[in-house]
Amino acid sequence: MSLAPGNGPVQITQDQLQARIHELAQRIRDDYAGRDPHLICVLNGAFMFYTDLVRALGVPCTIDFLQASSYGNEKQSSGEVKLVKDLQFPISDRDVILVEDIVDTGITMSYLLHYLQGRGPASLKVAALLSKPSRRKVEVPVEYLGFTIPDAFVYGYGLDRSQYDRNLPFITSQD
Repeated sequence: MSLAPGNGPVQITQDQLQARIHELAQRIRDDYAGRDPHLICVLNGAFMFYTDLVRALGVPCTIDFLQASSYGNEKQSSGEVKLVKDLQFPISDRDVILVEDIVDTGITMSYLLHYLQGRGPASLKVAALLSKPSRRKVEVPVEYLGFTIPDAFVYGYGLDRSQYDRNLPFITSQD
């Protein structure tokens, strides 16, 4: 395992990330054949995954963004979810894919799914880059999953370390 400069070991390389994103995009294309999905990015952590996924889809789709917070600058979820930025466009009767960086406790994802269901989408599925099932407090469906990881603090590729290191092209962890 290689070391990221100034960081811990590289957990998921740039090549591994891109290969998996292309696999997920193919599954989404197959599942939504003939339909134009509406992809919602959960800011801030999912922005790199979201961008690469939307580009890899190669089919007509619409996009939007929302932001929820349960971490602040901490490494552990507070357990309380705040909606920081709401959607710009209606999702009623749309096929929606909620794109998240990591499903950890499941609390934030459960909150967002409940919130979005109240807006009347035709369908609502989740695409998550990472999942930590050992930390789950609330079970949530993740139809399109990049990688299952152990309970470790990870960052890079959109995920932050106190708002830094989102721009790393790989995922690493603290030593």
